[in-house]
Amino acid sequence: MNVLQTIRERRAVRDYKPEPVSAGMIYQLISSASWAPSAMNEQPCHFTVITDGELLNEISTKAKAWLLKNVWSMPRSALFRDLLSDEHFHLFYQAPALIIISAPSWDQWVTEDCAVAAQNVMLTATYLGLGSCWIGFAQGWLNTPEARDLLNLSGQNLCVAPIIVGHPKAVLPPVERKAPVITWVGSSHHLHSSKQEAVLERRYES
Repeated sequence: MNVLQTIRERRAVRDYKPEPVSAGMIYQLISSASWAPSAMNEQPCHFTVITDGELLNEISTKAKAWLLKNVWSMPRSALFRDLLSDEHFHLFYQAPALIIISAPSWDQWVTEDCAVAAQNVMLTATYLGLGSCWIGFAQGWLNTPEARDLLNLSGQNLCVAPIIVGHPKAVLPPVERKAPVITWVGSSHHLHSSKQEAVLERRYES
């Protein structure tokens, strides 16, 4: 699988088999994240791995309760309120592992550094035949004192990217993408957009 194929096949997976993800695979995910670029090459990211099913259930329950108290400030609050009120809705979709990526909150580029590391995790998961999903719903509660105490998270770190990983129950079909909106400043090398796309397609298929 080449890099373009990996990028195009990555999906937000929300349905997992119960089998665990091996420690070796999780290490590969985190190792790939460590190669992500970071501002000034500080490499600030910290990775917290949770594979305890009961703890994941507890986090889901607590994070949902926190969200319901704060949902009024979120876009589409009515839709989210109904979803979060459903006792059968599991924030982590019964995934067997959660990787929380955090970094020092005082770092000017903390969000960017964690985000590019998270993308490496998700792309590597696809390459390894795993599914993944960034659970934005968990971010708020993970940055509360209660979460920090429960998970032994550093009070100096901001939790940016909670990524679930596991073995997907099914291969998800391709998703159509909008054509990119491009403002080209300078020479386009006289390459028509359709020809350029054809070149990329040939590289993808090769």
